[in-house]
Amino acid sequence: MTVSSIRKRLVVVGATALVSALALTGCSGGGDTLAKQYGNGTTQNYISGDGAVTEVSAKDRKDTVDFSTKDSDGERVSSKALRGKVVVLNFWYASCPPCRAEAKYLSKVQAEYADKDVQFIGVNVRDQAATAAAFERTFKVDYPTVLDADTGTMQLALSGQIAPNAVPATIVLDTKGRVAARVLGAVDGTSILDTLVSDELKAS
Repeated sequence: MTVSSIRKRLVVVGATALVSALALTGCSGGGDTLAKQYGNGTTQNYISGDGAVTEVSAKDRKDTVDFSTKDSDGERVSSKALRGKVVVLNFWYASCPPCRAEAKYLSKVQAEYADKDVQFIGVNVRDQAATAAAFERTFKVDYPTVLDADTGTMQLALSGQIAPNAVPATIVLDTKGRVAARVLGAVDGTSILDTLVSDELKAS
């Protein structure tokens, strides 16, 4: 094995480890949360938020969230192409119970704004294509999904901002591509997400 191939392999291994850490722990003590689960004899293997909403006032929004990747159908998904739209990023994976519980609410809000300048994007942080597709069929998810488990593109794009430190997490970007709000944990009902999206549309 050449020095060059060894280096490439180390880069891939390092990136995979970083993505796994982001997907499970984020940057707010998620590792401790998982450790406590195991200590208490539970093995849910996800960090569930409490549905707390964090909003960022327009004057305090600075950096844009920049990403370029492909969805599970091979279509390009980029922050540049989405400028001018309110973007809703939902971080999930198939065997996460809160992700399953919130799916119907996300779909309802997505359908409400289907003819508006709003784009929903699912970000699957753990599964491969077949598992993610089965979830989408079961829960009638009608918006694109990015499979982020191998590259962490979407998670890394938010790592210096209000990051998705739980699974599920939903982040709303304003029309300039900046973080406007985050729901940490399952979306329980449609009213909160509907309000967050409509407020950004009105402000644009």
